[in-house]
Amino acid sequence: MRIAILSRNAKLYSTARLVEAAQARGHQVRVLDVLRCYMNITSHNPSIHYRGEDLSAFDAVIPRIGASVTFYGTAVLRQFEMMNVFPLNESVAISRSRDKLRSIQLLARKGIGLPVTGFAHNPDDIEDLIAQVGGAPLVIKLLQGTQGIGVVLAETHNAAESVIQAFMGLNANIMVQEFIKEANGSDIRCFVVGDKVVAAMKRQSAEGEFRSNLHRGGTASLIRLTPEERSTAVRAAKIMGLNVCGVDMLRSNHGPVIMEVNSSPGLKGIEAASGKDIADLIVQFIEKRFEAIETAKDRSPTRTRGKG
Repeated sequence: MRIAILSRNAKLYSTARLVEAAQARGHQVRVLDVLRCYMNITSHNPSIHYRGEDLSAFDAVIPRIGASVTFYGTAVLRQFEMMNVFPLNESVAISRSRDKLRSIQLLARKGIGLPVTGFAHNPDDIEDLIAQVGGAPLVIKLLQGTQGIGVVLAETHNAAESVIQAFMGLNANIMVQEFIKEANGSDIRCFVVGDKVVAAMKRQSAEGEFRSNLHRGGTASLIRLTPEERSTAVRAAKIMGLNVCGVDMLRSNHGPVIMEVNSSPGLKGIEAASGKDIADLIVQFIEKRFEAIETAKDRSPTRTRGKG
């Protein structure tokens, strides 16, 4: 197969591992800076170009699109989809997962366990908003934040009120969530490929920090999931429409609650904690899905008539 990887940096661990795994399985791989791709959008012959070259020969594309370039990155991915190139994750699913509020609403609609979450626009509603999520301590999140940036723990009512007012004064979109104290500064990253959790790790926050992100100094260790946690992670991935993702959850007194579904999860922490070759599992998934698509094409009435 000919596989394209959309990534701003070929030297990043996750990108390099995917290249290594694909090449080890005999595939041709090319890393493309998504911001250097440009498109010719036509009805009959859509195309993508890269540094003057026509990119029309790929069978599959792996999007490693950073949050800061979601708009342009998903536009490029949509163009690949128009050209019938198989995407590991579809553009619409990535856009859906990057919208924190939309993704929370979709998960809630399907009955997935979530922290109590509030969203408001008018400062006059702050008091009621705080009460609805159970009061302080509570967590305030910027909808555009990533890797723990823009996440604040307000430990008192006055602090919560002040932070929310400040964000609203800057016209920043935020949501307010109950603080799951029993999680003790840890969360679980479930790595989903297809319809199963292939690996999981516990991320523990650094001392004095409540955010467990590895980028914020957190540590990772192997963890055994309960059947309910596995089922919740797979359901969350399917609701988002993602074939491969990282599902972040907390262990609460009322069962697992989803914090986020990440459409471009890093491989370094999960491979180190689990000892599994996650990159190889992703490439195997692409092979199976692509083979199924090609088989379906061969069996279609149109293809059959054409061969005759």
